Parts: sequence; C-alpha cells; structure tokens
Amino acid sequence: MRLQDKIAVVTGAGSGFGAGIARRFAAEGARVIVADINGEAARAVAAEIGGLGVACNVADRAAVEALRDQAGAVDIVVNNAGVTHLPTATEDVPEADFDRIFAVNMKAIYLTTQAFVPGFKARKSGVILNIASTAGVSPRPRLSWYNASKGWVITATKALAVELAPAGIRVNALNPVAGETPLLKSFMGEDTPEIRAKFLSTIPLGRFSTAEDMGNAALFLCSDEASMITGVAMEVDGGRCI
Repeated sequence: MRLQDKIAVVTGAGSGFGAGIARRFAAEGARVIVADINGEAARAVAAEIGGLGVACNVADRAAVEALRDQAGAVDIVVNNAGVTHLPTATEDVPEADFDRIFAVNMKAIYLTTQAFVPGFKARKSGVILNIASTAGVSPRPRLSWYNASKGWVITATKALAVELAPAGIRVNALNPVAGETPLLKSFMGEDTPEIRAKFLSTIPLGRFSTAEDMGNAALFLCSDEASMITGVAMEVDGGRCI
C-alpha cells in the first residue's frame, strides 16, 4: 500500500497506459481521479477501481480547472494524455494535426501545472509525472512533430523539477516505447504482422511496453520510495534507446 491515503489524478486514463497506471495506483491504496476526454471510458475504469471518473479535455483551461476542483487536495498528477499523427513526411503533416499534438501533448501539461502547483506549494509537497516517450530521445522518421512534442515534455520535466524542488514538489517523466494501446496503429501507420515484426526488431527485449510496465514504473516514481528522485526521464523501453 505504497500510496495509502494519496489522491492521484491520471489523465488519458480511460484506456492504455493511463488505465494501467490508474489500476496500479488504486491497488496500492490511492484514490484515483480517472480523467479522459471519453467520459464513458473514464467512468468505466473508475468504477472498476473505486475511483472517480471525470470527462475532461485536458487542452481546455476551464475543463482542467474543473478537474482540479473536483479532485480536491491532490498529491499526484500524472500527465498521460497524448496523441500522435500518422507516419507522414514532415512537409505533408496537416496543420490541424500539429495543432492537436501541441494542445494535448504540450499545452495540457502547462494547464495542469498551473492548476495544481499552487495547491502543492501550499501543502509543501506533490508529485508530477509526465508521460513522454522514447520518441523524444531517439526519434523515428516520419513522426517529426510527435517526436518534437515528446522532447518538449522531457525538457519541461527537467525545468519544472529544478524550479519546484524548493517547494517540496518532485517532477519526473517516463519514456515508454510503443505499447498495445489505441495509439499503436497510428505509430506504425498500419498494423500488420510484418510491420509489427520490423518495429519489434528495434526493441532488444523483443516486446512492446505494457500498461502493467507503465503502472509499475509510475508507482515507484510517485511513491515515497523515490523521494530523492526528481528531474529524471526514465526509459521503459526494453532497451530501445541504448
């Protein structure tokens, strides 16, 4: 029960990595606010783990502030919500796709930070965990703007860690390799056995990240066991970035 009596907000937690993190946190004693743009999915995961499901567009300030008000005295914020564009030549990526990536992968972290940090400062403690990606460390071709957004997340994590440390707030990131989530097909362009085999050949351990992998890593970084760890961007990638 490493998160006993903690309150955690996990965005994009209606499916995929976010749902895995929410489940792991709940199993360790946390009360989890499951936030997702798909309110029905958020409520389904919340019902499973005894949490609170909230429909939230994390790229909208009013929605994020409403999430904060419903969540109460939060101890942990996990910025997991993310989107990508299909593998495309850089010059052909639609502006609408770029704007969506900017809004969900970057602006949302700005908004949640502004919403939750004042409460953290008042209580002199708090943990922020940002879900970045191996794409921000070792970019794949034809995903340029997604890669760039995750590089931004890693830099923002380190910058926030330095600034917020004196207030007792830790900020870390996780860099997963692609996993069995709704975004997998988007990363690969299409989901065929041949493309999967090619993708997996770049991962030394030979498999995708799972929701359970992410839940375990997130649990450690958000628990008191990691009380001396801030500003790290930890790969959960089966060795892809070596």
